[in-house]
Amino acid sequence: MNKAVLAPAAVLVAWSLVMMMWMARSRFAAFANAGIDLGKARPGGRGQDLEKVLPPQVMWKSHNYAHLMEQPTLFYAVVVILALAGAGPTDVRLAWAYTGLRIVHSLYQSLVNRVPVRFMIFLASSVVLMALAVRALIATL
Repeated sequence: MNKAVLAPAAVLVAWSLVMMMWMARSRFAAFANAGIDLGKARPGGRGQDLEKVLPPQVMWKSHNYAHLMEQPTLFYAVVVILALAGAGPTDVRLAWAYTGLRIVHSLYQSLVNRVPVRFMIFLASSVVLMALAVRALIATL
C-alpha cells in the first residue's frame, strides 16, 4: 500500500476542521454583533435559518464548510482505492493538486466569493478529481 497518497486526504480533513472552526468563530462573533442570544434561540433551528439573519460574508464560511462535506467525500474514497491498489507518483501529485485547489477554493469563497472565479477553481479541482477517479478505475480493473 502506498501511504503517500493518503497525506493529501489527511491534510484536507485537517483543513475541513480549520474551516469548521473559522465558521463557528465567525458565527459567534456575528451573533454577538447582532445581539442574538443563543440561549433564547428557538428549538430546532438550522444553519440555513441564519441566511436571513447573518451577513453574507459570515455565511460564506458556512457555505464552504458544507462544500467540503460534499465533493471531497469522493476524493477520500478515490484516495483509499488508489492507496490500496498501489498509487504511483502521478496519483500522489494529483491528490496534492486536488487538496491545494480545494484549500484555494475555501479561501476564495470565504474571503472574496466572486462566483465566476470560484467556479473556475471548482472546475479545476473537479477535473483533477475526475483524473484521479479514472486512474483508480484503471488500477482496479
